[in-house]
Amino acid sequence: MSQNMNGKVAIVTGGSSGIGRACAIEFAKAGAKVVVAARREAEGEETVSQIEAVGSQSIFVKTDVTVTDQIENLVNKTLETYNRLDYACNNAGFGKSIPLLERSESEWDAETDVNLKAVWLCLKYQIPAMLETGGGAIVNMASMGGAVVGVPGLTSYNAAKAGVFGLTKSAALEFAQQGIRINAVSPGLIDTDILSNVSEEVLQQMVDTIPLKRAGTAEEIANAVVWLCSDGASYITGQNLTIDGGFTVQ
Repeated sequence: MSQNMNGKVAIVTGGSSGIGRACAIEFAKAGAKVVVAARREAEGEETVSQIEAVGSQSIFVKTDVTVTDQIENLVNKTLETYNRLDYACNNAGFGKSIPLLERSESEWDAETDVNLKAVWLCLKYQIPAMLETGGGAIVNMASMGGAVVGVPGLTSYNAAKAGVFGLTKSAALEFAQQGIRINAVSPGLIDTDILSNVSEEVLQQMVDTIPLKRAGTAEEIANAVVWLCSDGASYITGQNLTIDGGFTVQ
């Protein structure tokens, strides 16, 4: 996808692999400088190397998005290095299938903290930085599971991702008149490392439920994220873009 983001700066959380890495690289291809945030340092630095290979600038900032001080440090490092922040993709998250009655309070807290509370914390520090330069665009990573449909066993993940879309809508309204657009993306079944733990038989069963008869790619999600941040989507805010091969329209 061709976008002109030359001279702009993007933060991508969870940028050490999968969808986050793909988003970081796609921002770079569009011309943006990219700050990669993640807990895994070696993998995060590998993303930086891949960004530099496409001709853009990048730094890695080790970040646990559930820790307020580390989110504040992430934004401060971005401003210290590049003097501005224009875009953000709040992508970090995880989910584990556990039956509702077997899920512990600590497991609930861990998933809701990283999938929902962390997105709020990111907005809390990213938005003031964007306001300093007149605005920006943010994409929060929701999920087909939660923001659109329910999935048995993923109660805390689904609850958090539904909350991400609620948070996105409210934040979009609060800052629409200040030049900041905030949207969400909800991926369906995407071919990332997570699927390596799924047997071929189960994976085929999942694919068979999708009208397009395949899993999506991380690059397809990244294309949508970067487009939503671009001037091409300048009249879009507070929306949830579901990218699921048609699964949820059946």
